[in-house]
Amino acid sequence: TVKTETIKVWGNCGMCKTKIEKAAKAAGAKTANWNEDSKELKVSYAANKTSSVKIQQAISKSGYDTQDFTAVHAAYNNLPGCCQYDRKEVTAVVLNPAAESANSNSYACTMHPDVTSNTPGKCSKCGMDLKEKEKTTVAYYCPMKCEGDKTYDKAGKCPTCGMNLKEKKQGL
Repeated sequence: TVKTETIKVWGNCGMCKTKIEKAAKAAGAKTANWNEDSKELKVSYAANKTSSVKIQQAISKSGYDTQDFTAVHAAYNNLPGCCQYDRKEVTAVVLNPAAESANSNSYACTMHPDVTSNTPGKCSKCGMDLKEKEKTTVAYYCPMKCEGDKTYDKAGKCPTCGMNLKEKKQGL
């Protein structure tokens, strides 16, 4: 059975495109086409030979963050300068009330979450009004539920199965 999926993969340029597509194909994708603007990788693969997880793990090992896996810092740091994209932000739990009030004036585009500002305004990509971001806390969990609903306060790997912990945002 051939499956076709779209996977979010962060990157910047044509060199990123080549590396991302090569990593996907090395992990078993029959076709791989990454769009630099949308940051979307369209892949097709034989479901009995590989999976979205295996493809994303291979891409992550090459230095690129995907929707479900974060590349280790060493792999990201080995990318050429032009390929070092803005990494997915991890917001820590704010324990300092002064810092929390400073964080309350953060705005983002609902269509382009990578477009942010400390002041209200318009999105530089689509012109929509920026909306105030919801304050969130971040916890991490194992997608395999190895330890039930246990959460961790830092990104990393599950101590039981070794999978990358997934981010779980909760509104304040």
